[in-house]
Amino acid sequence: MTDLTDTDIANLRAFRRELHRYPEVSGEEERTAWRIRVMLSGHDPDRVISGLGGHGLAAVYQGRAPGPTVMFRCELDALPIQEREGIDHVSQRPGVAHLCGHDGHMAIVAGLARLFYRQPPARGRVVLLFQPAEETGAGAAAVLADPKFAEIAPDYAFALHNRPGLPLGHVALAPGPVACASRGMKITLRGTEAHASDPATGLSPMAALARLMPDLCGLGHGGLEDADFALVTVTHARLGQPAFGVAPGEALLMATLRTRLDDRMAALCEVAEIRVRAVAGAEGLGVEIGWCDIFPHAENAPEAVEILRRSVSALGMTHGEEGCPMRASEDFGRFGARAKTAMLFLGAGQRHPALHNPDFDFPDALIAPGVRLFHHVARGLLG
Repeated sequence: MTDLTDTDIANLRAFRRELHRYPEVSGEEERTAWRIRVMLSGHDPDRVISGLGGHGLAAVYQGRAPGPTVMFRCELDALPIQEREGIDHVSQRPGVAHLCGHDGHMAIVAGLARLFYRQPPARGRVVLLFQPAEETGAGAAAVLADPKFAEIAPDYAFALHNRPGLPLGHVALAPGPVACASRGMKITLRGTEAHASDPATGLSPMAALARLMPDLCGLGHGGLEDADFALVTVTHARLGQPAFGVAPGEALLMATLRTRLDDRMAALCEVAEIRVRAVAGAEGLGVEIGWCDIFPHAENAPEAVEILRRSVSALGMTHGEEGCPMRASEDFGRFGARAKTAMLFLGAGQRHPALHNPDFDFPDALIAPGVRLFHHVARGLLG
C-alpha cells in the first residue's frame, strides 16, 4: 500500500495554509474551488465533475474491475468571523476565516488524491467530493439535487471533522446520531418609529425584544444523552437604527434552535413560534418569522461505522464513543439518504481553541493520520 512521504506531508501542510490565507464564505467558494482544481490537475483523476451544487467539485479515480463507489467528502467554505492575529498564515480577507478546520479537511482529501494517483483502486471507484456551503446547511442538499450527482451515486460515504477537546489524533466514532439537528429562526418585529423626544407617539418593539431573548433561550433543556434535548441560542439582535433622534419601530432577532433528533425539532419550532407570536401580539406589533440554515440530524450507519472501526484499529489509533453525538450540526447527514454513511471526529487537542473561535487553527499534525485512515478504508473496500 502506498503511503505519504515526508515531502507529501510538507506539501499538504503548505497547501492547507494557502487555503487558510484565502477563505471564502458559503456559496462564494469560486477561488477555493479553482485552487482545488489546480491541485487535482497534478494528480490525474479519471474525471473531475465541477459546478456541483454550486462551486462543488468531485474527482473520480476508477478501478479496473467492477465494485462499489466509495466517497470521501470535505468542505470548501469558511466563516464570516474576523480571525485573531498571531499566525504566519492568517486570513488575508477581513471578516472571513477558516475557523472550523475545513482547510484541514480539504488538505486530507487532497492527500488521498496523491495516493490514488500513484495507485488507483483495484476495483470500483473512489470519489473525492469537495462540497460547498456546509456552514449554512445548503451545500449537501444542493449537491444531492444536482443532476450531475447521479454520475457519482456512492454506495458508501465517509467524512471527518476535527474536534477540539479530544486528545490529539484520538478518534471518536459511534453508530446512530452523530450531529444534532438545527435551524435558524429569523424574527422581525414591526411597530412605528417616533421622535426620540416623544416616543409615546410611536410603537417600539424594545420590550418585546427584551422579553423574547430570555424566553426563547428558556425553551432549552436536557443534555445530549436525553432524546428530548433542546437548545436555543440567540445569535443576533438589532433594535432600530443607530441614531439618537429616533425611537425604534423595528427589531430583528435571530436564534438557532437545536435538538438531538429531527422529530424533536418540529415540536421545538412550534413552541418557539407560538411564544414569539404571543409576545408580539401582547405588544401590538406585527411579526414575521422565517426559517433558514436547516440541518437535519446526522446519523451514522452501523455498517459504515464498523468499516471505519476496523481501519482505526488496524492503524493503532486510540478511539472510543465519547464525544458522540456532537451538539453542532453537519449537513453530511443528508448523504445518508443515498449511501451508507459515517462521520468520525479526529481529536484536535484537549486544550485546543474551540471551533468558530477567533483563535482556532486546524492542527497540521492531523493531516497525515487523516489521509492514512481514509486511504486504509478505501483499500479495504476496493483493494
